[in-house]
Amino acid sequence: YSFSVVSKDEIPPDEYALELNGITIKETAKLGPRPEKPIEIYEFESCPFCRKVREIVAILDLDVVFYPCPRNGPNFRPKVLQMGGKLQFPYMIDPNTGVSMYESDDIIRYLVDNYGDGNVPLSLSLGFLTTLTAGLGNLSRIGKGTTYTPAKFPPKPLKLWAYEGSPFCKLVREVLVELELPHLLVSCARGSPKRHILYQKTGYFQAPFLEDPNTGIEMFESAEIIEYLRATYALV
Repeated sequence: YSFSVVSKDEIPPDEYALELNGITIKETAKLGPRPEKPIEIYEFESCPFCRKVREIVAILDLDVVFYPCPRNGPNFRPKVLQMGGKLQFPYMIDPNTGVSMYESDDIIRYLVDNYGDGNVPLSLSLGFLTTLTAGLGNLSRIGKGTTYTPAKFPPKPLKLWAYEGSPFCKLVREVLVELELPHLLVSCARGSPKRHILYQKTGYFQAPFLEDPNTGIEMFESAEIIEYLRATYALV
């Protein structure tokens, strides 16, 4: 990730740039090889081991199909046990290589080796300390994104433009997990070129942004997205 302060005139009208107090900031990031198909990860929001993996997903700017596995979830928890033999999370499948694995540190290493520069960021390489800090980060929302709420299963995965580290994205992810709604997460952290794509698509950049191919609905604003998800899919 890198940034530079530029003149507003240097940014084309259809290109996203961060504006802070009248200052225009151009953000970029160096990306590794891109997977042809999205990585698949089975996990749930409040798990610190899962959070570590979501952080490297954001850092590497990877698009991932997340299969939420809340406690008592009827769909994806049993599937993980069937596929891998253990009820353990996160569980990753890379359809580009056929590789599947448990263990957050192993998944991080795999993703960095295959889709990054081979170097695990220091913040994700501290073993127990990394897991501890990931867990502490969830304390303010303890219990959220953990337990299944009965819901209708969507014919197609939803699409969420989001990134780990945004509190607004986290609120939406909690509800997606509780309702066990599979979703393609389009990573758009700071420096991501996909910020430009969303800007060109909507004329605006803000995360989260939800697209539901089952209803045709597209929307910004975490509170409105949460209200929509519960009204559309929750059974209670």
